[in-house]
Amino acid sequence: MISERSLDVLRVIVQDYVSSREPVGSKSIAERHDFGVSAATIRNDMAVLEEEDLIVAPHTSSGRVPTDKGYRLFVDRLARLRPLTTAQRQAIERFLGESIDVDQVLERTARLLSQLTHQVAMVQYPSLSRSRLRHVEFVSLAPGRVLSIVIAETGAVEQRVVDLGRPVDEAALARLRGAVNAAVEGLALTDAPAVLADLADAVAEPDREAARVLAGALIEQVAAGRHDRLVIAGAANLVRGEGDFPGSVSPVLEAIEEQVVLLRLFGEMTADERGVSASIGRENAAFGLGETAVVSSGYARGDGSVARVGVLGPIRMDYSTNMAAVRAVARYLSRLLGES
Repeated sequence: MISERSLDVLRVIVQDYVSSREPVGSKSIAERHDFGVSAATIRNDMAVLEEEDLIVAPHTSSGRVPTDKGYRLFVDRLARLRPLTTAQRQAIERFLGESIDVDQVLERTARLLSQLTHQVAMVQYPSLSRSRLRHVEFVSLAPGRVLSIVIAETGAVEQRVVDLGRPVDEAALARLRGAVNAAVEGLALTDAPAVLADLADAVAEPDREAARVLAGALIEQVAAGRHDRLVIAGAANLVRGEGDFPGSVSPVLEAIEEQVVLLRLFGEMTADERGVSASIGRENAAFGLGETAVVSSGYARGDGSVARVGVLGPIRMDYSTNMAAVRAVARYLSRLLGES
């Protein structure tokens, strides 16, 4: 059984090591923190923590640093989430409130969270599987070339240039626009492809070939809108903190590029009673991220879809601050997008 004082010793070891990057010794703990006991007593507490594999000596005669297990205990039982300052909260509301659509909201969220935490920020696009189509627009760019724009009820926009193979005049384009919107407006994204597949047969012969090409492009656009993806910002923060990685930071950067890995990790994280979750060190080994920690929280859209926002960085990170920042940003996203 670990005593309350030993747990307090673990807490200050984590905090001091995160702050200084230097192993923490009993003498410095006794001098810097008001435990009311001698350095020798602190050493006894540290011996208990070491026996429990919560701290370790990186080399002989050094101070101690937390282990993955020590960080886990700190996050689960000892971390006190530091509330954001008034200035930080106002910055979040001002910076994100200026966004004009979902894409910009998520891009700005990633940039802001990276700046707040000095870690790699990751924002998952909300699943659109339950979303509905609001409108489809075709804009003529040149003879035979059209910009196809799909707008979901959530505000998400997917667009691409479509080569029709032959010129189509504005009147024909208007007829196609009307036929498509009559067929799919208000449909769930999951139901739209089947309707679009039959679209060409429902229009008059002069427009049939163009309708077939546009329908194929729209099916691909709808599918793209349903795929999970992430907005990532702040990868340079990993390079700046390369000293926190025992090996090279390159494998971590490579893993970040594989969004499917991060999405799988997000999918396995479960929030605690504070609304945040952390996956630390060897808990991430199966994803090729065993030298990192990930902190995340969920946010919800007005349509009930849920996604995650989080940060990734070295195991030696400021969990209290990062967890508070991630939770605050996730809550603001829920309010902002819940109104859209």
